[in-house]
Amino acid sequence: MMDAAIGIVGAGGWGSALAILLASRGRCVTLWARDEAKVRRLSCSRVNEPYLPGIAFPASVEFTSDLEAVARHRYLILAVPAQGVRGLWQRLAPLIRPGHLVLNTAKGIELTTGKRLSELLLENGALRREQLAVLSGPNHAEEVARGLPTATVVAAHASETALAWQELLMTPVFRVYTSDDVTGVELGGALKNVIALACGIADGLGYGDNTKAAIITRGLAETARLGIALGAHPITFSGLSGVGDLIATCYSSHSRNTRAGRLIGKGVSINEVIGSTPMVIEGIPTCRAALVLAQRMGVEMPITQAVSDVLFGGKNPSELVSGLMGRDPKAEHLDLFSKLSATGDPL
Repeated sequence: MMDAAIGIVGAGGWGSALAILLASRGRCVTLWARDEAKVRRLSCSRVNEPYLPGIAFPASVEFTSDLEAVARHRYLILAVPAQGVRGLWQRLAPLIRPGHLVLNTAKGIELTTGKRLSELLLENGALRREQLAVLSGPNHAEEVARGLPTATVVAAHASETALAWQELLMTPVFRVYTSDDVTGVELGGALKNVIALACGIADGLGYGDNTKAAIITRGLAETARLGIALGAHPITFSGLSGVGDLIATCYSSHSRNTRAGRLIGKGVSINEVIGSTPMVIEGIPTCRAALVLAQRMGVEMPITQAVSDVLFGGKNPSELVSGLMGRDPKAEHLDLFSKLSATGDPL
């Protein structure tokens, strides 16, 4: 039998921050960690080092390594790295029942298939479309856990599902908006990590604010271009899960992707960068996955391609910006705005 408590699968920084947020409202939360040793450490210390140092879990958060214990709760939040979602879901899907509501908070595209994570979660039939929602926005775990004012978006195929999560997650310091554009919200959250890598590389090369602003703006344009090709609503990319998350990630001191790009721009190898942190740098696999998807849809993504050339193609980081600057002249936003006009939306 399911209860109304919340199960969170993934005890990294984001899963822990959401557990702290929900428990601060008096909710009972079960937080799942992969191994029993980590569960013992969390239960003993009540602090998740090194993800959220100095921030204690409220007493209503329990810890487990048993997925069945988590699946007893009606509300399930998935907070594992994007490339780990499939493996986790293979274990969790047999435990899913018609009454479950599942919220995916991972930001990425599956590397091997080019699938958005919601597509992955729905592919085996264990979960119905109306049971699934996704969350995305400018939501650094470090700030959410500290109770700093934050806004986010929950997107779902069924409005009642989005509203259920909105009611559950909303607090005086965590404002939740709803959307029916699952595709757009997912892509904005995934691709901003790739653009953040590009911004970090430019920082590492010593370029300035003009360069970063250009990368952010044109990065948003190519994100929207891919989203529109996949059926997303263009306006979604001007919201929290689009430009909001992009700005936060590209400028924040918390951003793993911007920090990684900065090191790469300074000449540090990609293997050294990956090994420098226990946290997943989602933009690295997402870069490859996005290009698989873009090629499939016939969409041009020059910034994403340039980042891929640096990460995996052996190009010098200095070639990233010079290559982009040397492209053929174009009209700004002509491709995006023409799509907006075609939908009848005001420009």
